[in-house]
Amino acid sequence: MAVPALLRASDFHSPSHRRGGDSQSTFPAESGGAWPAADDSSWSLLALRRRLIGGLARGAEKRGLRMTFRSFLVLLEAAVLLLLGAGIGAATSSHVLRYFFTGVSELGHGLPRFVIVGYLDDQQFVHYDSDSQRDLPRGPWIQKVEEDDAQYWDWQSQLSHSWELYFQLSLWNRFNHTPGFHTWQWMHGCELRQDGRKEGSSQFGYDGKDFLSLDKQTLTWTAADWRAQVTKQRWEADLVWTQGRKNFLEGDCIEWLQKYLNYGKESLLRKEPPVVTVTRKGSYDGLETLICCLYGFYPKEVDVTWRKSGEILEEETFRGEVTPNSDRTYHTWLSIEIDPKEREHYKCHVEHDGLMNPQDFSWEKPVSSATGILMGSVLGALAAAVLLVIGILFYTSK
Repeated sequence: MAVPALLRASDFHSPSHRRGGDSQSTFPAESGGAWPAADDSSWSLLALRRRLIGGLARGAEKRGLRMTFRSFLVLLEAAVLLLLGAGIGAATSSHVLRYFFTGVSELGHGLPRFVIVGYLDDQQFVHYDSDSQRDLPRGPWIQKVEEDDAQYWDWQSQLSHSWELYFQLSLWNRFNHTPGFHTWQWMHGCELRQDGRKEGSSQFGYDGKDFLSLDKQTLTWTAADWRAQVTKQRWEADLVWTQGRKNFLEGDCIEWLQKYLNYGKESLLRKEPPVVTVTRKGSYDGLETLICCLYGFYPKEVDVTWRKSGEILEEETFRGEVTPNSDRTYHTWLSIEIDPKEREHYKCHVEHDGLMNPQDFSWEKPVSSATGILMGSVLGALAAAVLLVIGILFYTSK
């Protein structure tokens, strides 16, 4: 069966192209490379994610090991959560819709040939792979979409299958790669910020390394190395393909991000304030370490700093990552080494959407057991005295 050099998304009867472009977009006739997209602030984390996925698979092959599909999915999910959940930023909520595509060059490693996962903020809502060839919901809120479109999962599966064919026919068949195990990855998506600004990015990678990324302003592709130059020239000559990527990021992607937020608003738009504790431990040379821990907050964006008499102490601060909990909240910590004589001047300053106003927290000396017993006795005696007075007044009034 002859395969057309140019595949149109419309050939697969898909009523929407929110994962890749608008209804007029086409796959490039020849492709030499591609890789997922993220905003500029995610480059280092993105490179880490690629090394995790590509490196583990290639390392397993060299050691003669077989990576199970479950292991692959666990690795992918952990890497995506690292990408989506790491870092401590300003306490302003933005929302991000991203799709992660992964294709492998050959079977026999316990992996599906092709996988797509979709995330809205930190929550996975869809999964597709070449074994099932079906889009499957992940999480309860996305299933609400069936109330508005009973055929949603059918045509979404058709669209995902069309991207699977694109990876097979364009990326693998038209790119001169050496024999053995190789990976293509693509991440693209959009962000709607609290101030109304809209961002989007599209980036491809090959064998765990950056390959091409889209510059939406100039409609050009940035090549990460010499191997990507040929594909860069072909894609820039194919304005329909490149314009389609931009149209998706600035149009359909934002539209569906807003729709999905409406479906998942009980979970995604909730605000849970952090529980904050400040502890201390001895250090060396007469110094001590103050540790500020934040638990159970959502959304993940939080602005937390150590301050001395109001001055931010960023260089002196050690930070932990913002890490997800099993209940879909987050926790983090930061510490600072201080002179105990100046302890009272240090505050852990916290700003989060779940708090009405920024709050400062400091170390407080714990109440000793003896003091607690004494205070309890005093309060008990006072309560008894009050009850006695009330009883006397009630008796005499009769």
